[in-house]
Amino acid sequence: MVGTLAGLGVAYLDRRLRAASAGGLVDWRRAERIAITRLRRAPGSLGPGELRRVAPAYDEAMRRVVPALENALGTHLPGVVERHAVVDRPTWALANLEVFRAIYSRIEAAFGDQLTPRSGSIGSGLAAAANRQVATQQVAFFLGYLGTRVLGQYDIALLSAEAHPGQLLFVEENIRATAAKLGVPVADFRTWVALHETTHAFEFEAHPWVRAYLSERLERQLASLVEEAQLLGMEGIRRLVRRWRHTRSEGGQGGADRAGGLIGGILTDEQRRLWREVQVAMSLLEGFSDWVMDRVGAEFIPNVTDLRRRFEERRGAPRPAFDRLVSRLTGMDLKIEQYRRGERFVAGVAAVGGPTAVARLWDGPTSLPSELEMADPAAWVRRVVGPDAAGTADAGPAPAGD
Repeated sequence: MVGTLAGLGVAYLDRRLRAASAGGLVDWRRAERIAITRLRRAPGSLGPGELRRVAPAYDEAMRRVVPALENALGTHLPGVVERHAVVDRPTWALANLEVFRAIYSRIEAAFGDQLTPRSGSIGSGLAAAANRQVATQQVAFFLGYLGTRVLGQYDIALLSAEAHPGQLLFVEENIRATAAKLGVPVADFRTWVALHETTHAFEFEAHPWVRAYLSERLERQLASLVEEAQLLGMEGIRRLVRRWRHTRSEGGQGGADRAGGLIGGILTDEQRRLWREVQVAMSLLEGFSDWVMDRVGAEFIPNVTDLRRRFEERRGAPRPAFDRLVSRLTGMDLKIEQYRRGERFVAGVAAVGGPTAVARLWDGPTSLPSELEMADPAAWVRRVVGPDAAGTADAGPAPAGD
């Protein structure tokens, strides 16, 4: 009787494990539920009624921001005013859950049956269930962590097969909390964040090549990493260790350390090149937005210089060890460096080449700076604009190229 019951228990467990793992590497409903529960419990949570009440404040901010940007950049931004939304943290998490789905769907497609245990194999079933549990918790944790920190986002699906117009999302709970910590008026801070994110909309919507450029490189890098992972046995692990040691012994090989620290050390030369190209493009996107918002924001945001100073002090303030670790895992530390590198570069281009040079930043992929040019804006101006280009350090935003 004991043997029979044990046999039935094993068979039942096997069916349950196979049924669970057949749903994929991540239990998306559970990940969503965990993340949203955590975000709703975070301090400062707001109800739907309060979000509706504050929505007109963002409508007014956008009515001021968009014309000012269009005038400064010489480009019409159709549809941006209508495509913005004031959201709470859970709504932001739901929107970004699709990014994780896109990535994991490629992993699942590549590994196929390897993610689903075969019938009668309890060991493989347990391993698959453990992988699913870990992956689900990871997705939920990152959404929960980032959801309490993101202020605004120009939401555009870079890994989507179809190109849809992006949408501006403003996370009111985090904006209020940050404005309070900085000691600045929340109305001014809302406008400042709106200006930053609307500049991102300009970068993507006025220049379709940007989305295509980033999407193509992200797709190729992801496909390459998945392909290599499929072949990753013990010999593959030894190969990665040898590659990492070689990279470190070569001293980073002109920027390998920028390619993700430890992760960058195990990338192939092609993967590292793609990583660098994406990072340079993202640095330009973030830096240009910061550079523009300070100049345009001065028109209608009182004490914008003081606001920026306080915000930068907050960015650079010491953080607990746990936050530093998570920042490295999520790439937030890289993002902060992107802001700084990019703004230094754009400011340098404006100082050397003036409005004419700034206008050439968005000509196309060939106008993107190299790693060396990011540190030497004058070299970029000589290559793209010409050796005789000249400007002033006070140059403001200029009309962008087609």
